[in-house]
Amino acid sequence: MARKYTLQQRAKHQEETRQRIIEAAVCLHQTVGGAKASISAIAELAGVERLTVYRHFPDERSLAMACTSHYQALNPPPDPGPWQSIQDAEQRLRRGLSEIYAFHRRTEQMSRHALHDMEEKPILREVLAPYFAYWEQVRDLLASAWEPKNAPCSARIRAAIGHAISFQTWRSLVREQGLEDAEAIELMASMLRCL
Repeated sequence: MARKYTLQQRAKHQEETRQRIIEAAVCLHQTVGGAKASISAIAELAGVERLTVYRHFPDERSLAMACTSHYQALNPPPDPGPWQSIQDAEQRLRRGLSEIYAFHRRTEQMSRHALHDMEEKPILREVLAPYFAYWEQVRDLLASAWEPKNAPCSARIRAAIGHAISFQTWRSLVREQGLEDAEAIELMASMLRCL
């Protein structure tokens, strides 16, 4: 019985250590970026040795996957399902953008670093592929309400909505141009009306 108890304690301790490493990595990815978050820095913040980090995460991909899963569980993107019931295209767009822009605001630090880090760490593009697929689905759901009559118009609408929901667009309009979220939403809705 003592051996089983010891094994359970050891497994619990290992899981706690793994979680500390993930949380330390997420913290560093969010504050300094993944490209600057060395294994040594992660280990120090987690209170473990570098070899312990490697025992839990033998390669960059496994650590990036664990960090991404953890961060996304804490910061889920908006659920576009309820938007489908909104028949009016502009109302659907406004509702979607209000939730999307709130999400961008909440996750700004991590998104800014992740986009930059993909330049230096191509593995991130692979790890974040499901995240990018989610944004394509959101774009298509919002575009479907506009029901364009011809394909060239449809492509422009999809491109305009893809631009409107983008983190970079939100950041440009709000952080660089000084608009409030509501003003940015109005600008994007006006752009779509013009199409």
